[in-house]
Amino acid sequence: MILQGYNHWIFDMDGTLTMPVHDFDKIRTELGVEEGHSILEAIENMSDGKAIETKRKLTRIETDLANQASPQPDIESLLGRLINRGCKVGILTRNDEQIAHRTLQAAGLDIFFEDRVIIGRETCKPKPDPAGVLYLMEMWHTTAESTIVVGDYLHDLKAGFEAGATTVHFDSSEVYEWPEYTHHRVSSINQLLAMI
Repeated sequence: MILQGYNHWIFDMDGTLTMPVHDFDKIRTELGVEEGHSILEAIENMSDGKAIETKRKLTRIETDLANQASPQPDIESLLGRLINRGCKVGILTRNDEQIAHRTLQAAGLDIFFEDRVIIGRETCKPKPDPAGVLYLMEMWHTTAESTIVVGDYLHDLKAGFEAGATTVHFDSSEVYEWPEYTHHRVSSINQLLAMI
């Protein structure tokens, strides 16, 4: 049981807790964001008027995608086991928190998370900044040594790594980019279950 002893678990949402539905290249095109640029950061660099309109478009897109959310296979088993063992579980997403709640409800995962541990871009600077990880650790009165961050993308891994937490890269394709920010690798949630 490689991951025993970690009592505080922070999960990315889209593509980790839920099945991936985001086509980021298509979203960039719809928003007028250049290829290869991070969407939130690109919006921050727009003029005020354009940024407001682009945020509205993004919210519409994210709401539609949230309504399509479905759970990752075996994720209910993992969350249930962690909670039954007394572990704390939270979410750190680049979505806004209203969208996060809608996503969790659509996927049937809202029962596992208290509202206060669903952290989005309104509460903390978005990943890859480690602020959200540090925020949850402070809320839980815990340390990085007790904390795991699970995600499927660079932003998740870098945020966890820079906060000093243990990181788990979930990648069903088994390509496993970003080894410099990764402590453990899994290609399925079932694999992660076997590690706890």
